[in-house]
Amino acid sequence: MPNLIQKYNVQGPRYTSYPTVPYWDIKSFSGKNWKQSTQKSFEESNASEGISLYIHLPYCESMCTFCGCHKRISKRHEVEMPYIKTVLKEWRLYCDIFSAKPIIKELHLGGGTPTFFAPEHLKMLIDGIFRHAEKADNHDFSFEGHPNNTTREHLQTLFDLGFRRVSYGVQDYSEKVQKAIHRIQPFENVKRVTEWSREIGYTSVGHDIIFGLPHQQIEDIRETIDRTSELRPDRLAFYSYAHVPWLKGNGQRGFKEEDLPGAEEKRHQYELGKELLTQAGYYEIGMDHFALRSDSLYKSFAARTMHRNFMGYTDSKTQLMVGLGASSISDSWYGFAQNVKSIEEYQHLVAHDIIPIYRGHLLSAEDLIIRRHILNLMCRMETSWEEESLKFNDLELVLDHLQEMELDGLVNTNNSKLFVTEAGRPFVRNVCMAFDLLMHRKAPEKRVFSMTI
Repeated sequence: MPNLIQKYNVQGPRYTSYPTVPYWDIKSFSGKNWKQSTQKSFEESNASEGISLYIHLPYCESMCTFCGCHKRISKRHEVEMPYIKTVLKEWRLYCDIFSAKPIIKELHLGGGTPTFFAPEHLKMLIDGIFRHAEKADNHDFSFEGHPNNTTREHLQTLFDLGFRRVSYGVQDYSEKVQKAIHRIQPFENVKRVTEWSREIGYTSVGHDIIFGLPHQQIEDIRETIDRTSELRPDRLAFYSYAHVPWLKGNGQRGFKEEDLPGAEEKRHQYELGKELLTQAGYYEIGMDHFALRSDSLYKSFAARTMHRNFMGYTDSKTQLMVGLGASSISDSWYGFAQNVKSIEEYQHLVAHDIIPIYRGHLLSAEDLIIRRHILNLMCRMETSWEEESLKFNDLELVLDHLQEMELDGLVNTNNSKLFVTEAGRPFVRNVCMAFDLLMHRKAPEKRVFSMTI
């Protein structure tokens, strides 16, 4: 394994989309063709499966130095209402291009810190969304909560609005690690909000744990997972810290490179974590995710209905996902569009009745085929080109790239099928890269992705 780590520890995407953002064809993209793409997707899917809605709430009271998300640090809570009013107006701009009332199947509040916002303001936001939409019968609403500032009132308010899933960012319980990443939250705080969630009636409580953090030792992983097992969250994201300090606006400069564990140490941390989680009754699904068999994400994985998009792994697929808020990304299946990142510019454009996108990509016929293969790998750890619709011109090139991985025991190919082996699961990003034709044709000129290990 150490030799494989060294061999395959290269820059690579996490494949929340294909094509990945650095390979978007922004020159041929326009607001007009994005609207047409959105309208087409809405017509095809709203009545049959509904749509997804992601709302980005970017404010945080303090900077966590491990975080690569788009956020605004502020203690001024008077920013809440102007931002919510802008999000609701942006939603109305989308509703104006829909031919019918949207049926929302999935809704997720991300950030930033959604619980930066007061419960009554979050209620105004959700009520405002549903003045122009309906809830699907099997709707799935979720939000990200900060253990330090999520109150029982937050939880009850959102529960009353239909939310049943919540995830809490834990990262690590080591005091030294928490100081390094500027995220001090005692175990007692996580325990309190986890228990409140269950008392109120949330059916899925998730925790996020990160390995590869500054100063993190193998015993820190053991302690964190032991403490996590005490609380027994329904699902877990257990993922590698993505060190991307070169990205503008990123807070990842609060520690030195030499404070980070090396690739081999990170792999030891992953292997221990996986072993401990398996012993605790968690099942590995997709990439970086574990769940109890009673959780809806495990059930969707077993039923082969799990999906992956810019919200990460979701229980089921919707063809259209609308992203609201500064920096949000929307996905029509046929195209992607990202909102401007500056809150001020976002508010200015929406105030002038402009959907506030600044870049995007319309998928070619080849893109759509490759996207399906990468989704299959990320969600099922296998793919196939038996169907004519899944064949593409450069398939032989992809198979050439996979030969060495097959020799290393990471994948098996059988006629027109590819399977990721148990040993290959930690390297699934590398397997997906074999299918990434755009990356093969033009390697990045500068560092844009985190390391795969």
